[in-house]
Amino acid sequence: QVQLVEPGGGLVQAGDSLRLSCAASGRTFSRYAMGWFRQAPGNVREFVAAIDWSGDSIYYVDSAKGRFTISRDNAKNTVYLQMNSLKPEDTAVYYCAGRRGPYSANGPLYDYDMDYWGKGTLVTVSS
Repeated sequence: QVQLVEPGGGLVQAGDSLRLSCAASGRTFSRYAMGWFRQAPGNVREFVAAIDWSGDSIYYVDSAKGRFTISRDNAKNTVYLQMNSLKPEDTAVYYCAGRRGPYSANGPLYDYDMDYWGKGTLVTVSS
């Protein structure tokens, strides 16, 4: 069993940067593909970015390309989401999630692809 904890949310202004982190328990973190998802008020949860087990393959939703960077440190059992040039429409609860199965980063992940979820952290971007 893997537990995921995402500290690091908060209130920022438009144009600011924020880094989210997701710490995983367990010794098998390095085997999992990891993803970041978000759910804005009134919306369904959507995919943001994902990274394969090695960190070599990454996929972003179009709205995140050029502004967000996903990375991981397997020695620290942690995955990160660096968010730059934040916009009010980035306001959402951000979730990290882990996938036991293979992932080649050739497309987005969906809720049903993921095996473990964090509880989420709220990011609010004011205009």
